[in-house]
Amino acid sequence: MSRKLVCVYDLETKHRERIREAAPGFKVVFGGDADEQGMSEHLAEAEIIAGWDDHAAASALRPGTTLRWVQAWGAGVEQMPFEAFAAHGITLTNASGVHANGISETVLGMMLSFTRKLHLTMRNQVEKKWDWLGGLGEIHGKVLGIVGVGAIGEELARLTKVFNMRVVGVRNSGKPSPYVDHMYGSDGLDTVLQESDYVVVTLPITKETHHLFDLAKFKQMKPSAFFVNIGRGGTVVTEDMVEALRSGVIAGAGLDVFEQEPLPASHPLWELDNVILTPHNSGNSIYYTDRAVDILVHNLGVYVRGEGDSMRNLVSLANQY
Repeated sequence: MSRKLVCVYDLETKHRERIREAAPGFKVVFGGDADEQGMSEHLAEAEIIAGWDDHAAASALRPGTTLRWVQAWGAGVEQMPFEAFAAHGITLTNASGVHANGISETVLGMMLSFTRKLHLTMRNQVEKKWDWLGGLGEIHGKVLGIVGVGAIGEELARLTKVFNMRVVGVRNSGKPSPYVDHMYGSDGLDTVLQESDYVVVTLPITKETHHLFDLAKFKQMKPSAFFVNIGRGGTVVTEDMVEALRSGVIAGAGLDVFEQEPLPASHPLWELDNVILTPHNSGNSIYYTDRAVDILVHNLGVYVRGEGDSMRNLVSLANQY
């Protein structure tokens, strides 16, 4: 039986050709190439699966599986069957970096909207209301705190240097980053919260980050500071955040992720005028598939050379990120 790579998505011809060229010796199958039964058979015989869904899990995670590597199509992997992967010796990589441009632009847009009160101006426009809204702030020279500095945080830090912002960051390793003026380990989180005019959270959801941001953490922030979450909604105690927003503990929040998605129409966050909500689409980009394929093709080149330990974006099955 030939070695097999299955991509669960039905990709454009240009992407299919790149993947086939990067996988010599593999039979490459894409979503749409077969009916459901046929795809089940392909998935059951796959050595590599690009993307993941319930169909892949049901077909591939069986005793004696030939599956050795899964390339996730997104950065978030909290729904992956980590224990099963570990039991079968399956390597997992994600698409970290694919979101950096789009999400950093969304975050910067939220920061500017809050500072220049554009979110309130747009509400007034709907109501045909002419209102100067008082004094408007500036982000020039302010302090940006990034919690969970990865590809997104690094790109955001780079962009904010145009505004002469000071950037402080938190990452577990404490490893420096070119555009972060001071990097802290996880024990420096409170210091970052206290210093920052804008706190941007890019964290994955793990046992350690679940409900990390509660009322006590919001009270570490300046009353004039804005909180932006584009990581995972579960890192925040939502009720505590609502209280902090209503009581003036923090000035506002830009939110792309929520504990419950879609956010129910009855949720109080919809009614707060110091909140900007987006429907978990900050990573959406017309260039998304191009970038995901770039990562897959790079990793395929490494894998076929027998250097799987050097692939980009290796996920720790133990740490689940």
